Amino acid sequence: MAQPLEPGARVRVRDDYPVLGHIRTPVYVRGKEGVVVKHLGTFPNPESLALGRDGLPVKALYEVSFQQTELWPDYNGPERDTLVIDIYEHWLSRV
Repeated sequence: MAQPLEPGARVRVRDDYPVLGHIRTPVYVRGKEGVVVKHLGTFPNPESLALGRDGLPVKALYEVSFQQTELWPDYNGPERDTLVIDIYEHWLSRV
């Protein structure tokens, strides 16, 4: 990602289903839109580390908030309910 995402930025999670590797992005958020809550720092890429590589280049990690109703169409709780999850930058694109 060219520039770091700022809190409040709208993002979409990549809708991808890699067959191999240790994927840290849950299936239920793939293809969904959320809002960046905060930047948590930069870390070695865990998907690369899981394959025995060095995890470089490092990746930014973000806390992203999703409306429960966006994730679960049959969600019966209050519309204001959210789920906050940590997602690496290579899974995110600006909306």
